[in-house]
Amino acid sequence: MKFTDRQRIIKIYENAVQLHEYIAENAVSRESLLQERPLQWLVTTPLYNIGEHVYRLSDEYKKGQPQIPWAMIAGVRHRLVHNYDGTNWNIIADVVFEELPILITQLKELMAGEA
Repeated sequence: MKFTDRQRIIKIYENAVQLHEYIAENAVSRESLLQERPLQWLVTTPLYNIGEHVYRLSDEYKKGQPQIPWAMIAGVRHRLVHNYDGTNWNIIADVVFEELPILITQLKELMAGEA
């Protein structure tokens, strides 16, 4: 199925919120994410999905929203998919605990402005 940029933004937002809520509701800590393989597997699927949708956004759309680090987001997905054994979980923890809340806020503002 081919998605519009708007549909992809909604999918990205939904995945980000669901991951963020899971982390909060289950009191997942940075330390547990760094050490526990099941948690690492748990966060990779939403990050894959987010990165894939970002990668497939039109260039025009991404250029119109330069405040969001689109290339970095897509790059996380590529690294997880193509270099799993070499994943730096400190970087992934930074993404999950520091960058994800910022992205959620940016996407929420973006969607509100497009409504």
